[in-house]
Amino acid sequence: MPRIGTPSRKALVTGAAGFAGQWLCRDLARHGWLVTGTSLTGEPGVGILSPEDHALVTWRKEDLRDAGAVHAALDAAEPDAVFHLAGVAFVPAAGDDPMLAFDVNVGAAVRLLREVRERRAAGTLDPVVLLVGSGEQYGRHDALAMPLGEEVECRPCTLYAATKMAQEVFALEAFRSDGLRVLCTRSFNHSGRGQQKSFLLPALVDRALAARSATNGEPRGPHPAIQIGNTEVVRDFLHVEDAVRAYVLLAEEGLAGEVYNVCSGQGVTVGDVAHEVLRAAGVDAVLVSEDALRREVDVPVLVGSNEKLRSDTGWVPRRTRADIITDLIHAASH
Repeated sequence: MPRIGTPSRKALVTGAAGFAGQWLCRDLARHGWLVTGTSLTGEPGVGILSPEDHALVTWRKEDLRDAGAVHAALDAAEPDAVFHLAGVAFVPAAGDDPMLAFDVNVGAAVRLLREVRERRAAGTLDPVVLLVGSGEQYGRHDALAMPLGEEVECRPCTLYAATKMAQEVFALEAFRSDGLRVLCTRSFNHSGRGQQKSFLLPALVDRALAARSATNGEPRGPHPAIQIGNTEVVRDFLHVEDAVRAYVLLAEEGLAGEVYNVCSGQGVTVGDVAHEVLRAAGVDAVLVSEDALRREVDVPVLVGSNEKLRSDTGWVPRRTRADIITDLIHAASH
């Protein structure tokens, strides 16, 4: 796909007040894009974005379950590229309210694609549309199959993963039937400063710092216990800065009608990453596996290949898993 025009190119980011959405707005604005960000809550609070970055984004409060809101957002942004991040992002939350997850994760995407389709047919707008999916779409595969390439069969094991798979199916249909310049990602775990504590790495950092505080940093005495879920599962963690940079490069250089993994390509057990957090936090603690923190459907191993992303866009990760942990600890300590 050819690069999109000039330094004044315009972007519409849905889910812009969310964790990845804010980081994406930051990256786009710093690279010269004119950014319009929509979310259910409007502009985000203080945290991820500096006041200077925040001011570079035009914020809109929109509920994309309403077709009128989709229409209004596109009218306001007149985008060269749409980055669709809006959705129910937390896996258990999607399972708790299936109809909400379906309407947000699938319905909003379908409404967006329909609106873009109509404008393309009328000759008024033809943006690149990047829809962010999940590595969870792959489901269970043998450990020997890792890292998973995009050609591997998707076998969603959760309602969340199924909604992301459905979003992708509708998106690729829009490319095949009407030529929309659609790209889809299957984004694996990404984390960094500002992510909610309901997610694994921020939760581990929070518990490690609480344990350090409880012991006043003293190495002697009984080791505190830190609760954790299944320590044996293997996951692929990418720094959020690298994830959103991949999204921008895909909009600029990716191939329409294609699916791309956005991942580190490196697997680590949850137990090992927990020990990495403890070492970085300076805590000597015992990990205690709690059934309440285990997911009913835990895919044993999930690691992606980023070879296609690298080949088509020139993307390379700049940050490490250690950087994620350090950034989280620093943010939680200040």
